[in-house]
Amino acid sequence: MVVSDRNRAVEWYTETLGLDHVHDQDHFQTVGRKGKGGLLHLCQVTEYDPKGALEPGVTGILLTLPGDFVAACRALEARGVKFSTPATKFDWGWGASIVDPDGNELYLGPA
Repeated sequence: MVVSDRNRAVEWYTETLGLDHVHDQDHFQTVGRKGKGGLLHLCQVTEYDPKGALEPGVTGILLTLPGDFVAACRALEARGVKFSTPATKFDWGWGASIVDPDGNELYLGPA
């Protein structure tokens, strides 16, 4: 996932969103849930192109929340996570969308 500042992104994804910092190898910074598979590689755009622009928007990434989905979404919101779509009951089940500080939108669903 392309970000403007890798360190700031790691901080947001771990401290605000609650994921684990899985790999810390200079350029190769990943977050996810240790031992669960599925990692997000946080790639700083200016590392490849000093004038590179972010392309924020829907990433197509799904993160699942264990336990009570609505309560988990409320807890994220209380920690400062911005929701573009709040926890919503659709015909097919529950879902929500959040936006990271760089404008990358991720989808949330119940585990």
